[in-house]
Amino acid sequence: MTATAPPFGPVPSASALRRPLTVAGLIAALTGVVFGLLLAFAGPASAHAALTGSDPQDGAVVAAAPKAVTLTFSEQVAMGEGSIRVLDPAGKRADTEDAPRDLHSGSTVKYGVSLHTGLPDGTYTVAWQAVSADSHPVSGAFTFSIGAPSETTVALPDNEAGGGLVGTLYGIARYAAYAGFIVLAGGAAFVLACWQRGAGARPLQRLVVRGWMTLTAATIAMLLLRSPYTGSGKLGDAFDLDGLKAVLDTKPGAALVSRLLLLGASALFIAVLFGAYAKREDEREKKDLAFGLAIGGAVVAAGIAGTWALAEHASTGIQPGIAMPVDVLHLLAVATWLGGLTALLVALYRTPDITAAAVRRFSRIAFISVLVLTATGIYQSWRQVGSWSALTGTGYGQLLLVKVGLVAVLVGVAWISRRWTARLATGGDAEAPAGGAAEAPAGGAEAAADGGADTPTATATAGTASRDEEEEGAVTQTPEPAAPEDPARAAQLARQQAAVATTERKRIRDADPDRSGLRRSVLAEVGVAVALLAVTTILTSTEPGRTEEEAARSSAPAAAPVASGPVNLTLPFDTGGKNGKGTVRMDLDPGRTGANVVHLWIDDIDGKAMDVPEVKLAFTLKSKDIGPLPALPVRLTEGHWTSTGIQIPIAGDWSVAVTVRTSDIDQTTVDKNVKIG
Repeated sequence: MTATAPPFGPVPSASALRRPLTVAGLIAALTGVVFGLLLAFAGPASAHAALTGSDPQDGAVVAAAPKAVTLTFSEQVAMGEGSIRVLDPAGKRADTEDAPRDLHSGSTVKYGVSLHTGLPDGTYTVAWQAVSADSHPVSGAFTFSIGAPSETTVALPDNEAGGGLVGTLYGIARYAAYAGFIVLAGGAAFVLACWQRGAGARPLQRLVVRGWMTLTAATIAMLLLRSPYTGSGKLGDAFDLDGLKAVLDTKPGAALVSRLLLLGASALFIAVLFGAYAKREDEREKKDLAFGLAIGGAVVAAGIAGTWALAEHASTGIQPGIAMPVDVLHLLAVATWLGGLTALLVALYRTPDITAAAVRRFSRIAFISVLVLTATGIYQSWRQVGSWSALTGTGYGQLLLVKVGLVAVLVGVAWISRRWTARLATGGDAEAPAGGAAEAPAGGAEAAADGGADTPTATATAGTASRDEEEEGAVTQTPEPAAPEDPARAAQLARQQAAVATTERKRIRDADPDRSGLRRSVLAEVGVAVALLAVTTILTSTEPGRTEEEAARSSAPAAAPVASGPVNLTLPFDTGGKNGKGTVRMDLDPGRTGANVVHLWIDDIDGKAMDVPEVKLAFTLKSKDIGPLPALPVRLTEGHWTSTGIQIPIAGDWSVAVTVRTSDIDQTTVDKNVKIG
């Protein structure tokens, strides 16, 4: 029997056969670049909670030793033993080393520690560390002085909680968790809602399974890294059982464990989807099973998304009861769109028979997902930013603008993809393979992929060119060879013919300009989506703009330099003794908060330099009950005195008092108010 089939044409080149690997390599390289950027720019996570006040204030100088140090935060925080430490100038603990006391009052979040009695004068350092209600660590340090500032051996820490190698690894795990969830949920949704026959396609099966494996591995890594991430910062503590037990008692730890349990349920979902469902032949039974899988899958996906909403930004701040379900919808919309996009890309490159109808169905679902994404994103942006100034003037707002820009680019590329989809739909039967290639009977592509087909497909019965003719570039039809008597040989020929048929379908598919255009646009969408996911991951660990602005308004560090200029004073004096009249000229430079230098010139009534035995200075800010802060100038030359390192802790109207002694018994004090800072 002779087959009458059209010639296959030239066999695709080796480079064409390697094209799917090139695409996979491109996606892997792009993901690697994103990871590299995360490593290069990784820094401590900026937590949702911010320090809004302290008593004593940062940089303040108090006349008497306080009984306690208190800290006020913008949001709820978790503190344990050693979370607040007060160190004296020698670096020794000045607090009682008890666990911080919870001093909440209404909506005010405040913690404090008691100090030892009889603390000497000098500069004290307060170092603190806590975990925000949205799971991120926060830390900081500041100083205050008793009596007068002094030198201190304590160095303020230059690293924050959540930084270093552990912070970088935790950030990568967060990114991988988001990516795994998107591929898992979006890939499964694509199969159920857009292309149910894709449940039997090995490339899509591998994609979804790898998404599950990535999310599972990332969740386990985050659970192990959680203790050093919020505590010591040492990688070796990841396997500390006591630390792991403490993590399990926290809200983020419980969320991670819940995610692992839900991943167990999702493993069963995957097994049914790619097992019993893919093999089911009866259409009615398959439809019923698809409905059950859709309901069960949606519940599991919403539960996994809820583990983020319950432990991060949505769970704290304003309107958490609304924010958490909105956040779940936002994550599901992202997964449906971007995960489905990834599945579509794999199907276009790795499967020969995806239909134009499936592409068109995904296009409609993606459009609905974008609408949900836009609505939930607007609400989340208002909740986390709150004002136009925070949108442009904070790191969170600027990252949000970058994210909006990437979404706009992604929507633009998606619009191009919709045009290619429309051309595919009008190019032939909607249920035919996209690109016009004839679909092989069951067992063709899969058998070729598995290498285990026992019988040739109908398209594989076409004749092939002989080796000599192929080398010369000629293509002829040959009669179908008679079935050999050897069963092993027959099976080998069947596999070869199935492979040739698959290659031919791929050649026809790749030659179609509409399909090629769609593949390029979808690949561009996936590339933008990878960058978008990186920005989203950074956003989730960045202090929201609303919180940052509120913290800035409610707390201005006392020691922060305030722009001003040198202060010049002229103070006449009269000690009442012989040669007791004169004038003090004072220069205070730079005349702002922080360290200053004072120069004093003492002149007699004739304007000549006047040599006096002693001069004293004192600064008092009565409105804040600060001072007097004494200073003892030293004599440089006749009539010229100076004092360095004078600390002005806070801007305001200061009273400057100068005491001049002209003899053993004659002295006077003159003062004047002056604005410093």
